[in-house]
Amino acid sequence: MTGAPSVTDTAPAPGARTATKTPRDAAGLIDLSPRNRGRESVRKRVRFWSGWTLRVGVPVALIALWQLALTWGWTTEDVLPSPKTIVEAYQYLWNNGSLQAAVPVSLRRAGEGLVLGGSAGLVLGIFAGLWKIGEEIFDATLQMLRTVPFIALVPLFVTWFGIDEPSKLALITAAALFPLYLNTFHAVKGVDQKLIEAGRTFGLSGFRIARRIIFPTALPGILTGLRFACSFSLLSLVLAEQVNSTAGIGYLIINAQNNQRPDIVIAGIWIYAVLGILIDFVMRGVERLVLPWRARVGIN
Repeated sequence: MTGAPSVTDTAPAPGARTATKTPRDAAGLIDLSPRNRGRESVRKRVRFWSGWTLRVGVPVALIALWQLALTWGWTTEDVLPSPKTIVEAYQYLWNNGSLQAAVPVSLRRAGEGLVLGGSAGLVLGIFAGLWKIGEEIFDATLQMLRTVPFIALVPLFVTWFGIDEPSKLALITAAALFPLYLNTFHAVKGVDQKLIEAGRTFGLSGFRIARRIIFPTALPGILTGLRFACSFSLLSLVLAEQVNSTAGIGYLIINAQNNQRPDIVIAGIWIYAVLGILIDFVMRGVERLVLPWRARVGIN
């Protein structure tokens, strides 16, 4: 006695239509049709321009609120000069040559301190990250010193180096050293050991592992440290130029304060702010140039 044929053995009836999944219905596939690519291009353009609108619109709105506060009598010109008065202060500084003389001096101070402090932080971070002896020698000391606010170092540096340029350079150097050291150290120490083991499997050892695996993997963290070091060098510049400056943006601010010119004081503060924005913009460009492969995560 033969059993009934199973369902799996039954062939489809002639002419019957079988249900098949189209590539559009398959899970995990992306629709690459020209119509969908066009929509995605429009969405990218909308996100780009909306982002720039917010970046520009928020500062413009704050300036408008600033002007309205003066118009409605919430404050006075003696306390908070109007945006028009600040623009006139820039024109005054430009016409007498003070602005052109001050900005290069401040940039030179910040740049020299960043180079010295950043180089020392990078070397110490790599040394402490790669070798146990380096971590034992430097890490505990630097971790202790980094908790000291660099504003507290001003009297000590003035005592050691005097009130001229060396004390200013020492302050900026110290401010730039610690963020680059910390980020470099943690980036090197945080490299996945499986990558190092894979490199050894392929015959790499010593400096070749560091050059081909450790340094490229730690590069995002190092660049983050460099970005922080640039910001800290600018912050310390503001403080350093308050100590017996004879040139620079801080010198303009001190003179304006002594002459009771709040418009020039605010103009000098805005110069620091613009320099900070430019430094951040440059560092973002460097990161995109050096790390084109890094994913940009965000919630749309």
